[in-house]
Amino acid sequence: MPSPSPSALGRVLVIAGSDSGGGAGIQADIKTVTALGGYAATAITAVTVQNTLGVTGVHPIPLDVVAAQARAVLSDIGADAIKTGMLGDAAVVALVAELLDEAAVPAVVDPVMVAKGGASLLAADAVAAVRERLIPRAALLTPNAPEAEALTGLPVATTDDLRRAGAALLADRVVDLLMTPAGETAFEGERIDSRHTHGTGCTLASACAAGLAQGLDLTSAVARAWDYVHNAMLCAPGLGAGHGPLDHAWPLRGRA
Repeated sequence: MPSPSPSALGRVLVIAGSDSGGGAGIQADIKTVTALGGYAATAITAVTVQNTLGVTGVHPIPLDVVAAQARAVLSDIGADAIKTGMLGDAAVVALVAELLDEAAVPAVVDPVMVAKGGASLLAADAVAAVRERLIPRAALLTPNAPEAEALTGLPVATTDDLRRAGAALLADRVVDLLMTPAGETAFEGERIDSRHTHGTGCTLASACAAGLAQGLDLTSAVARAWDYVHNAMLCAPGLGAGHGPLDHAWPLRGRA
């Protein structure tokens, strides 16, 4: 397998599920990487039946087909970073761990567990596999609060966390923390009152992966991704009767 080298373009292999509504999953990943100037390739793990009102079906792709998709991309196009999303079960998690070792590029792991509408997207026995096999291989892990709680088995909030969150809510602002061995970086902005938030987690992780693939350091990649998602929410087109999608193409239209 050729050894990928970082490129200005930034090649991102996304291993995740498809969202028929286009707001999250592979569709959001491709839009995000493209809007940020990168090149997205994919290995689809499942086809979901969903719209803004929820998920009504999940159809896993056979494991050997997932593997074949990923290895076809890595052996020819290559990748500067890999982003993982919905993996479904422990067997897919184990496969992805192998693929990350083979590719030897930075990995952004988004531990997708539950859809916005509440549908489960990760088998219970796969949570331990994510914790044991993917987290040690991740350059960046992007769980939301419930996912972090499921992965650690501990309450996410300390007393200090609660004070910080309370202060942020009172100030009508949102604070996210990037935590690394070197310390913390806070990203803060005005809270956006919107039901159009479908795919925010997928989008943030893909935007981070695009930055790493393009040679940005971790903090810079996350900062750019945070700003991208914030503006994509502000520019949301208002589609659907439920949790609507973001506007992933806002940089291409200069709408922010």
